[in-house]
Amino acid sequence: MIKADISSNYKMSHEIILEIDLEDLIKHGIVVSNLAEMVTRELGESDEFISNMAQAGLLHDIGKLRIANYLYGRQNGELKVEEIKYVRMHSVLSYGILKKQGYEHTILDAVLYHHENYDGSGYPNNLKGENIPLGARILRLCDVFGALVANRPYREAFSPDKAIRLMIKEIKNFDMECFLALQRAVHSEKFNKLAEIIEENKKSSKNIYRKAEMNLDLW
Repeated sequence: MIKADISSNYKMSHEIILEIDLEDLIKHGIVVSNLAEMVTRELGESDEFISNMAQAGLLHDIGKLRIANYLYGRQNGELKVEEIKYVRMHSVLSYGILKKQGYEHTILDAVLYHHENYDGSGYPNNLKGENIPLGARILRLCDVFGALVANRPYREAFSPDKAIRLMIKEIKNFDMECFLALQRAVHSEKFNKLAEIIEENKKSSKNIYRKAEMNLDLW
């Protein structure tokens, strides 16, 4: 139970949650960045575009640092309706942070719209089909895949093959050409190195979640 007074125990727990937040953000960004580079290369895009997608993948969720208290410190994946609306601001927050730093428009568009679904059911603007910038369509896939193959406090990570099967069930959300490029990338030899990073992330995340579980009951 969270108490009104802020004790030293509360501060310790809060610091651990911020540690989870930052570590997960970095690990997820690295996976999405590498995968976005691979998918973009599979699509035959230019070296400049490939580089932009690698940068966008690394930074796409940076806005989550401003809403960490809504994302971490819970033992299940459920959010209230009001919290969901707030959390969905993270792509806009990420866009604002990167725009202030002078990032190129291709990166900014990919970050801003990386939660748009191909069928128009996404956010923030309910864009549909090819009205969604290509970079955002690529990041959408890579972001979902990266989340599925990572441990969460409320579930174990899925294998890459299982992640692909789960994504097929939600194929309406994705650009089919980009999805096929993702499949080719995941089944290529180049993916082996990224698979090693994903496995290492699983081990390290289990350790930090155990650390959090030891202290969350002190809230």
